[in-house]
Amino acid sequence: MDTLPLPAAPPTRRISTSRQVYDLLRDRIISLDLVPGAQLSRSEIALFYGVSQTPVRDALQMLETEGLVLVYPQSRTEISRIDIGQARETQFLRMSLELEVVRALAATRPQATLDRMQQLVAEQESTLDTDLGQFALLDRQFHRTMFEGAGVPNLWTLIQSRSGHIDRLRKLNLMDPGKAGTILAAHTQIVDHLRHGRIAALEDVVRRHLTGTLATVDAIRLAHSQFF
Repeated sequence: MDTLPLPAAPPTRRISTSRQVYDLLRDRIISLDLVPGAQLSRSEIALFYGVSQTPVRDALQMLETEGLVLVYPQSRTEISRIDIGQARETQFLRMSLELEVVRALAATRPQATLDRMQQLVAEQESTLDTDLGQFALLDRQFHRTMFEGAGVPNLWTLIQSRSGHIDRLRKLNLMDPGKAGTILAAHTQIVDHLRHGRIAALEDVVRRHLTGTLATVDAIRLAHSQFF
């Protein structure tokens, strides 16, 4: 008996070298491994990552568009200072979108999404006192899971494309004693309110959670003035 031919496998999506360099540099900027005011050398970056200068140039252009680097033609390229105004705009956008996301999740309460969020909370708890870098990564995964569960993952991508300044603020804020515990408590409450459909309480905790860093921005700037 003749068999039907199998469909061709979909093409594998490949990330360009420029995008890879961009992602690597952006992660180092967000983590403050590359601090505001630090100068970047295109040739040194190319050598470090083992690529030509063309993808490095393209990556720096993407970072410039996002406002994370400042390019002075024929002079220098440096990491930008944290822009509090831009951080406030991004926080406004995220608040508007994330409130709609949790309302949608509270209406449907998708079990797989809630279970994944609960798992991430447990993983965050295990890193609370040992690895703030991993804690921050799990924080982003927690919120991304909500957007994916609501069926709007591209909106999370949109937020992330504008979050460089506020993410650096959060990194500084996370160093404060008790901040990680406050984040963990908020995530625990979000999952609990979602499971029980408590929309008013859910909206309240999301608002407090997402405004926490900017509520203390003056203290952050005073303690880390070199980043602003």
